[in-house]
Amino acid sequence: MRDQIISHANNINNTNHHLAAMLAPASQTKVERLPFTVRIARSEQDIDKAVAIRHAAYARHVPDLAAGLKEPEAYDFEDGAMILLAESRLDGAPLGSMRIQTNRFRPLGLEQSVQLPERFKGCVLAEATRLGVSPDRVGRLVKTLLFKAFYMHCLDTGIDWMVITARSPLDRQYEALLFQDVFPQQGFIPMKHVGNIPHRVFCHEIDTAKERWAEVEHPLYDLYFRTHHPDIDVGHQNHLPEFLQDFETRHRAMPRVEFSLEA
Repeated sequence: MRDQIISHANNINNTNHHLAAMLAPASQTKVERLPFTVRIARSEQDIDKAVAIRHAAYARHVPDLAAGLKEPEAYDFEDGAMILLAESRLDGAPLGSMRIQTNRFRPLGLEQSVQLPERFKGCVLAEATRLGVSPDRVGRLVKTLLFKAFYMHCLDTGIDWMVITARSPLDRQYEALLFQDVFPQQGFIPMKHVGNIPHRVFCHEIDTAKERWAEVEHPLYDLYFRTHHPDIDVGHQNHLPEFLQDFETRHRAMPRVEFSLEA
């Protein structure tokens, strides 16, 4: 196990340098340290931290639903799923989390309610769910860097499109990130996988993201494409780590109830 962990750590380090080179030439890249880290949850303790910050976020926005989010969900352990965890570098406290699920093994949750347009046929999609961040000022930065980590992971693993569903007023935040409305004529659509709460469906194409942000001189362009953050680790993870198998088994019976992105 020790050798596997060391090997995995080396792979992550190589991945991060590779991604930095893809985002911008070395001569145009600056290095910036963060007061927190963003990485993939790889242990039982990591999952517990992610669940804690997730539950706290939902308790602020949808308290009636938060009671069901005190434990990990079955979705957390599915093939094609991973959890990003942001932690304070000072004391290791959880500051944010996001679950990423792909359609490599099964349809996305949002596809229970809508049929995606033909242009997505044959594409690899990744849906961000269960976003939760701390309510203080640092939470805004955490949310921004979680989305950078989401983008980096998609870039590294061959994802074609990032997709999300968002209720009002959170939908405006994704418009600001240049996510595009998949169904602009329909507006808010009740989503079965989010308790039939009306949401808009958004997408963000990976291959054209950098170009589109450059065209409009997006205020976050330098942060995303000209800044290397050593505190963001998004190494490959296509399957649940072996040492989480027992943890997953204990929570296998958890109900599959899905709700929208929260902050």
